[in-house]
Amino acid sequence: MRVRVFYHDKCFDGACSASLFTRFHRECVAAGASYEYHGLVHRAGALFDESEFTGDENAIVDFKYSASPRITWWFDHHLSAFLTPQDHQSFLDCQKDPVCGAHKFFDPHYTSCTSFLAHIASTRYGFDTAPVAELIHWANIVDGAQYESPESAVEMAAPAMKLTLIIESTQDPEFIPRLIPLLTEMPLAEVLSQHFVASLLEPLLERHLQSLELIRGRAEERDGTIFFDITDHPLEGFNKFIPYYLYPNATYSIGLSKSSFRTKVAVGSNPWTKADPAKMVNLAQICERYGGGGHARVGAISFKPDQEEKARAAAAEIVAELRATNPFA
Repeated sequence: MRVRVFYHDKCFDGACSASLFTRFHRECVAAGASYEYHGLVHRAGALFDESEFTGDENAIVDFKYSASPRITWWFDHHLSAFLTPQDHQSFLDCQKDPVCGAHKFFDPHYTSCTSFLAHIASTRYGFDTAPVAELIHWANIVDGAQYESPESAVEMAAPAMKLTLIIESTQDPEFIPRLIPLLTEMPLAEVLSQHFVASLLEPLLERHLQSLELIRGRAEERDGTIFFDITDHPLEGFNKFIPYYLYPNATYSIGLSKSSFRTKVAVGSNPWTKADPAKMVNLAQICERYGGGGHARVGAISFKPDQEEKARAAAAEIVAELRATNPFA
């Protein structure tokens, strides 16, 4: 059996979910299967190319729902999991079918897709999660921003944090597919020590320090909300906790950046804020107005690379809205 696994690209939880799905599928579904990996990114326009769903089975993990009949497995935990009402209805109809419903799962209450997938695999299929406990633990920390402090998130002492940096920054399309199987085969420190991984770390740490200084010079905090525009310095990714490292008392952050395939408005909230959660805004709902999405506390909007002004206008509207709803005001 040939299985194609589609995962949220340039994302630690996406890579962990793909690795965990592979181990679960091999141990509980098809022992002799072969696996291929294909990253998916949020971008303006179509997110899926059905011509790529060529496996005997095709799985999507940690990414939006596809109603394609070629998709045989789906796991996601994002509030904005459905592109259209029709997609949501397709999923609800699937749940009424005993075969389809046993292979497609959604629950936005889980911190990471990895932990959600682990729960389904263990409770529905008897999968043993004990050997992958470290992976599940760090997927929750990274995707749920459950760090002890801004320093631990930005200074990145733990192997999982260094792996996150590499995963979010790599431009090699073969790197993450090569990395994915290792994540459930060995401890994360051992994964990091592999030559093809370790050789990337030093230059990326230097770039991380450069992006820290760039954002330091551009960021402005007012009324509890940080804003920065670094579109003139294209980056494939940056540490999303840098704004709170620089402004620990801020509640929200909006960052405007540009990469090779999109102009991005990143909208987040400070994981260490002392603000009343009941007074905080659902950021996924804000991002959905502009065609984006995410979680209640973090989201993003993708525009085409040449739509900087459209992205800048959206960012300005969101900044104004969040500054007017400062939970400390």
